[in-house]
Amino acid sequence: MSAVKKTLPAEQVSPLSFENISVGYGAFRVASDVNITLKSGHIHGLIGLNGVGKTTLIKTLLGLRDPQEGHISIFGETCGTLKAKKKISYLPERFDPPWFLTGLEFVRFSAKLYNATISDKDIFEMAEKLSLDTHFLSQKAQSYSKGMRQKLGLIATVLMPAKLLILDEPMSGLDPLARVQVKDVLEACRDAGKTIFLSSHILADLDEMCEDISILHGGAIVYSGSPEALRKKTKEKSLERAFLKSIAS
Repeated sequence: MSAVKKTLPAEQVSPLSFENISVGYGAFRVASDVNITLKSGHIHGLIGLNGVGKTTLIKTLLGLRDPQEGHISIFGETCGTLKAKKKISYLPERFDPPWFLTGLEFVRFSAKLYNATISDKDIFEMAEKLSLDTHFLSQKAQSYSKGMRQKLGLIATVLMPAKLLILDEPMSGLDPLARVQVKDVLEACRDAGKTIFLSSHILADLDEMCEDISILHGGAIVYSGSPEALRKKTKEKSLERAFLKSIAS
């Protein structure tokens, strides 16, 4: 008699789940047996030194790479499928919009990919929250600085109807004021019911925003839990020092 697969109620399905995931390049294994389960409506930070595989994991959950082993699900759908992709909005670390589009055109184009319509009013309001001069929204992206491009990417990412935001180093190229504004925007998204999975080297920002973090080191997840619990475990006051102590062994 074959087993019957049970379908969990929507409220019990994790927005993002890594189950025994192994990723790598050919014979080279970057990370093995990665298990991470996000909680709905939480901000979850992925922490690790350069080159440990954070971006590779993100590319895998986006369906841009196949895992060598394991399974990734997004709201119960296998990553890489159209159903899964419709549920996520992604901002890469190095965001370069098409330079021949204006800021407004880019956000409108992004919305069409979700069969959605974003009003100019909402776009302008989000730009103001990030101190992006709304005058530039009518200018082609080729005139934007790195920080302005990053803000435009964030505007498009958070305004899409997706319930899961994937952000790879979203603070890259931003000054302290812009970082505070980005944190305010992301926390507002969280409060509105969205779930956020992000990587960042600015651990003070993650300590402030995240309910949960996972540390990737030596090809494995060496910690998953709250920033507070890690600081308590390592007897350190800052998340940065707690992180360094947790990977020292």
